[in-house]
Amino acid sequence: MDYNIRSLLVEKTSNPWLQLFRYTFVAGVALVADFSVLFCCTEFLGIHYLISAAFGFLVGLTTNYLLSVLWVFTNRNIQNRKMEFLFFALIGIVGLGLNEVFLWFFTEIVGFHYLISKIIATILGYFWNFGARKFLLFR
Repeated sequence: MDYNIRSLLVEKTSNPWLQLFRYTFVAGVALVADFSVLFCCTEFLGIHYLISAAFGFLVGLTTNYLLSVLWVFTNRNIQNRKMEFLFFALIGIVGLGLNEVFLWFFTEIVGFHYLISKIIATILGYFWNFGARKFLLFR
């Protein structure tokens, strides 16, 4: 497969491998937003890490949605943008539940620092988020 920079970064595509590549980048940007809110709320505002994680997740979710519809996915199953975001958010809420359970488990049970637990939770949730969004919303 010969992909040039333009096809990787600019042109619209329905190729699932290019979408996965782009989604990985988008997820990275959303992750930075998520982690930043988690860290700042926990360390500077003194908010419990699980509550901070929920705030961060919401910021990451919004970032992910905006970049996904603008750059990653070209085909849309739902034309109404409000409904589309609702379904995107519902998938995200399941992801948030998974994120919170994994974050709690690896912090409280395994004994990792909450930021290390967040990395593990993020990796595990990544596959749910991409797969569900790709197959339920942007086929």
